[in-house]
Amino acid sequence: MPLVELAHARSGDKGDTANVGLIALKPEYYPILVKHVTAARVARHFKGMITGPVERYELPNLHALNFLLHGALDGGGTISLKTDAQGKVFSTALLRLELELPR
Repeated sequence: MPLVELAHARSGDKGDTANVGLIALKPEYYPILVKHVTAARVARHFKGMITGPVERYELPNLHALNFLLHGALDGGGTISLKTDAQGKVFSTALLRLELELPR
């Protein structure tokens, strides 16, 4: 199941780190996100695109997860030559993550 069926996302930049917020479409989807969208899984999904670790923060009151993708922006928005120097497409890329869930 593509993650986009369970959540929506927003992303942006904090220096050389992309910040990706993942928000459950329904409160009952949040435990699924917590269980299956781990920092390790996100790091594997972005392998080759980021050079640093991935941190995950849980925001249960918002039914959301926040990920920090360190080393994702080639130095940051003001010095990066990347097309997406502010990391806006990381949210769309994360929503393409495929989860293996029973239907």
